[in-house]
Amino acid sequence: MATQAAPAVLAPDAASADRFFRASLYLLVLTGVLTLASTGKLDPLAAFLAPIGVLIKGWRFWPRPGRPEPRPELSHRLATLLVLLYLPVFPADVFYVSRSLAQGAPNPILYSGLLGAIHLLLFVLLVRLYSAASDRDFFFLALLAFSALLAAAVLTVDTVFLAMFFAFLTFGVAALIGAEMRRSARGAAPASPAAESSAARRFYGGLAASSVFLALGSVVLGACVFFVLPRFAAGYFSYLNLRPALMTGFSDNVELGQIGEIKKSSEVVMRVRAGGLLPAGLVRWRGIALTTFDGRRWSTGRPASAIALPEMNGWIAVGHVPVSVQRRSFLLPYTVLLEPIASDAIFVPPEAFLVRGRFSGAGAGGRNFLSEDENGSLSNPFPNYALLRYEGLSFVPAIPAAELRAASRDYPQPVRSADLQLPALDPRIPALARQITASAKTPYDQAAALESYLRTRFAYSLDLRRDPGADPLAHFLFVRRAGHCEYFASAMTVMLRSLGVPARYVNGFLPGEYNDVAGDYIVRASDAHSWVEVYFPGYDWVTFDPTPPSNDSARAWYARLENYWDWAALNWNEWIINYDFAHQVNLGRQFQAASRHWTASASQSLDAFHHRIKRRLEALQARISSARLASFLALAAAAGIVLLIAGGRFLLPLLTWWKLRTAPVNRPDPQLATLLYHRMLAMLGRRGRAKRPSETPFEFAAACPSPDLAQALGEFTSLYEHARFGAAPCQAALMQQLLARVRLLLRR
Repeated sequence: MATQAAPAVLAPDAASADRFFRASLYLLVLTGVLTLASTGKLDPLAAFLAPIGVLIKGWRFWPRPGRPEPRPELSHRLATLLVLLYLPVFPADVFYVSRSLAQGAPNPILYSGLLGAIHLLLFVLLVRLYSAASDRDFFFLALLAFSALLAAAVLTVDTVFLAMFFAFLTFGVAALIGAEMRRSARGAAPASPAAESSAARRFYGGLAASSVFLALGSVVLGACVFFVLPRFAAGYFSYLNLRPALMTGFSDNVELGQIGEIKKSSEVVMRVRAGGLLPAGLVRWRGIALTTFDGRRWSTGRPASAIALPEMNGWIAVGHVPVSVQRRSFLLPYTVLLEPIASDAIFVPPEAFLVRGRFSGAGAGGRNFLSEDENGSLSNPFPNYALLRYEGLSFVPAIPAAELRAASRDYPQPVRSADLQLPALDPRIPALARQITASAKTPYDQAAALESYLRTRFAYSLDLRRDPGADPLAHFLFVRRAGHCEYFASAMTVMLRSLGVPARYVNGFLPGEYNDVAGDYIVRASDAHSWVEVYFPGYDWVTFDPTPPSNDSARAWYARLENYWDWAALNWNEWIINYDFAHQVNLGRQFQAASRHWTASASQSLDAFHHRIKRRLEALQARISSARLASFLALAAAAGIVLLIAGGRFLLPLLTWWKLRTAPVNRPDPQLATLLYHRMLAMLGRRGRAKRPSETPFEFAAACPSPDLAQALGEFTSLYEHARFGAAPCQAALMQQLLARVRLLLRR
């Protein structure tokens, strides 16, 4: 930052703290602006100019040898004037410029207002950055940087935001530390080290390390609170997305070419966990099936939809899978994390029968249900403007070709009326269908022949620049002979119908790219696909794919890093953005299982330790009982004698204490009297007054030179003699009092 216009005099010790504070504040502002720009939701002009403006200020601010610290580029008066001049521009920005940028958002008015407010915020931030001169300006800059971070959180909360948030938190802590040290160092007398010295570098490094550790601690503490705090609704952060990318091609009216446009993008559409690798060629993520073709567009000929409501356990029963299909299928559980694509399509594998998720949207008042049309397509009544997580179970058919060849041609009337519909066709199309299937005897052989013909005789291309003319299908089959999946699927569907075989056109996605790091499939917009479903009585609808494989380019060298990034994104979306009560219960169960595992491991370790000790003791016992028993007993006896001699000092007080606790009151107890007398002798012996064997107890007491001590010893000896030899009750309490008196007299 620039120096103050009328700077307060800082003592030399404050210089290092001041430099650290200004650098931290600048990096805080830069991080806030870059977080906004990285959301991808700003217009290109704002996303480019705001960071450039901050970087230019940083280049001017950064200290260089021999150059004085620059002063503010703008005066306070000019900065205030610029902000006032921008205020009339703000309404025009909201209602015209930002409104045009908000097209396609779920709430264009709200989004345009947000964009206009962000433009104002960035303008004020840049003006204040180039005019900051006082502590008040620096505090206002920090607030503006925090406002930029909050605005970025409204626009997106992806993994990039996570990284930028941690950087912002680190620089924010550093700025607070620097501000406090800068305030405390004002007026200090000692000189500080030069900015380029090793001492200054250690000073800056210590403050930077402290900032990082404090930020880490804050993140860990906040994460603990976040995960433990009870949740009773869907993830709050999952609704912080005001401008999802609208994806066409999955509505009930699709024009040829829309899927081809989608395939040009590499944006992630969804991530799917299915318990590992999926069987090749059997699984596709089915979006919508279309039955009516007018020569250029596909649409649904069955507008009626059924409402599927959840049961008590949250599962929604959808579809009807025939028993014959269930026997020839494998059960596939899966979990989908669908990005906001502003579409109502729910993507599931074929033959789905159970789905569970929060399909009510942000403002559905608690309602949760799905719509299912006659073609088995599932749709969410509340388009997913937010991240959507759902799970399901599907029977994925793997029916042998022999059984399909044996299927009857007795098609139900609803299937005939909807899935044999044809527009006016170029006569060459039915003729080509008959020519390709001339040797086919069953509907399955006809479908397989058409599929093989299109896959081997035509080329795959995403080049959509040529005009297909009035009849795109005829142009594809007889002129261009190249195209993308929509043309292949449409051609096969139409030719099968011309042969009297019910078929329908389906849009969805290929399985995607398997990420072995995260254990999920990354489904991108480029995986959008169209294929054909053919009806076989008794087996329902069977998938055929006439599109030849595309010439995908080899994976880049950094693809492995992308897998790790996707793993981070998957867990961020799963456990932060979409974190709800169900996740909390799952986390609790995992913790409970882990604690049980830890307890079992600890118990097993203790059991193993016990068995080791037991085996060693048994081995020791065997050695003791061997020929060396005599030597062991001798050693044991010697050790016992040593312990007895050394432990007598401690054994006597212990026995006395025990007798005092267990002796009967007012009854003769010569043993207790003897123990107390020996305690008295031990006490005197430690003071150099040992009793000679020739002395009687009374002679020993009378020989004491101190009259007070001799009196106490005489009374104690009298009680001892009566209790031991006179069958009198042992007055233990009185004897203990006399012992305490003797101890006190010995200390004088």
